[in-house]
Amino acid sequence: MTNLKKLTSFFTAIITCLLIVAFNATQTNDETGALADLVKIETGLVSGTKSPDHSISIFKGIPFAAPPVGDLRWKAPQPVQPWQGVKKCDAFGPSPMQSKPAAFSMWSEEFLIPGEPISEDCLYLNLWTGAKTNKEKRPVLVWVYGGGFNSGGAGVPIYDGEALAKKGIVFVSFNYRVGVFGFFAHPELTKESPYHASGNYGLLDQVAALKWVQKNIAAFGGDPANVTIAGQSAGSMSVNCLVATPLAKGLFTKAIAESGANFSRGSATIQQAEKDGIKLAEKLNAPTIAGLRSMPADDLFKKAQGQRGVIIDGYVLPETIAEIFAARKQNDVALLTGWNQDEGLLSGPIKNATDFRKQVAERYGADSTNFLKHYPASTDAEAATSQLNLSRDMIFGAQNYTWANIASQQGKKVYVYRFTRKVPATGEYVKYGAFHTGEVPYAYNNLKFVNRPWQPEDHKLAEVMSSFWTNFIITGNPNGSGLPNWLAYTTKDKKIMDLGITQKAVTIPDAPALDFIAAKMGSSQ
Repeated sequence: MTNLKKLTSFFTAIITCLLIVAFNATQTNDETGALADLVKIETGLVSGTKSPDHSISIFKGIPFAAPPVGDLRWKAPQPVQPWQGVKKCDAFGPSPMQSKPAAFSMWSEEFLIPGEPISEDCLYLNLWTGAKTNKEKRPVLVWVYGGGFNSGGAGVPIYDGEALAKKGIVFVSFNYRVGVFGFFAHPELTKESPYHASGNYGLLDQVAALKWVQKNIAAFGGDPANVTIAGQSAGSMSVNCLVATPLAKGLFTKAIAESGANFSRGSATIQQAEKDGIKLAEKLNAPTIAGLRSMPADDLFKKAQGQRGVIIDGYVLPETIAEIFAARKQNDVALLTGWNQDEGLLSGPIKNATDFRKQVAERYGADSTNFLKHYPASTDAEAATSQLNLSRDMIFGAQNYTWANIASQQGKKVYVYRFTRKVPATGEYVKYGAFHTGEVPYAYNNLKFVNRPWQPEDHKLAEVMSSFWTNFIITGNPNGSGLPNWLAYTTKDKKIMDLGITQKAVTIPDAPALDFIAAKMGSSQ
């Protein structure tokens, strides 16, 4: 048996050496001109696939952290164990634990994760590159998905990276833990942690993915010194957190934040989150973390439903986002940010004008008259529009507007947009206008993945937006040849780019309303 083990070990070593030799020999000699099929990263060799025209090398399902299961549930992401041979990376890794995807409201299946697999073992990333050799230094985009911190995943069709890779970008997407698996705090977890905090495991996954990029992206022709992070909705809130956290210092230089930030959100403190964790443990009849870790993932998910989000834990986020930015402790980045015209999300039915005015009087008191100047309610129709606009501004608009104002006041380069194109609809989906997430397939040139009756102006808008985004990723400035001139935003001029059927610079039309809401929400500007 000893001799057999020695022979097995010997032949394994020989095969690995041969693979490395083959990798080195083919690295720059692929007849298609694309990066070699085998790429050596920190933990071993990976193989990928090619785009249909062979211009883009695609790697899906590369592990960037150990599976967060068993004793690693509710721990910071741990290193990947190196592997022998070649890891085949030709399919997305499992999406994080969440409900099965089902189309709803304006979000058709192209906006949702694949039906399967869904697993607690989810820490995988994906990469698209058109680099011909690993000597190139292409700009890198790292995409962070949305989903309210309770759903989402990198395998969503509209997050495909091939189109931007064809514009010269190395596109990276990754999964992070969501829901109870990604944002759960408990005193016992805080005590066992070497950093004396708990809860923000999803954000720690994001930092781990960015560190993986720093260590490995050069092997795919990317430039670790030119990394942009981008996200939408909860992904945009994540980008906001990554810019704020000291843990991400030096991992990126630019940020794209689409519809989401955290300047006046009621993020839980670690003390509040720990109390909620104790209550959940008691509800599950598992008073210890060992008991909770022993629960099957499916059972835990089903029994621990509920909205969760980032925590002011004293470690990932030492203070609130507003406090970090006010003290200028955030990471120094160029910023491209904005929101959509029709992304108000109401939790209940629309009120008639009388009931809406009554609600305004109860909530705003002496400021009610001023409020109704910005969100009028003379008729039921006017009140309905105002309620949708108010929801949009409170959840998204005032957040990104506040960030833009802070960045401008602090001398940072910032570009602001408003997406106004009423996205065409088809089948059972009515026209929801420029809805939440509607800009994503335009910005990343992925209209082909969405089953809607696109018009020529939609394809033009997608080409313009993806060029703006690409230019910003490359240089920190969205402007380029053949594009409308996008003026940098300042608190004095408040010029933004209107991204609609036509694309043009305009003065932000509702700044007084946003100023009112931002002040009422306690925003730091």
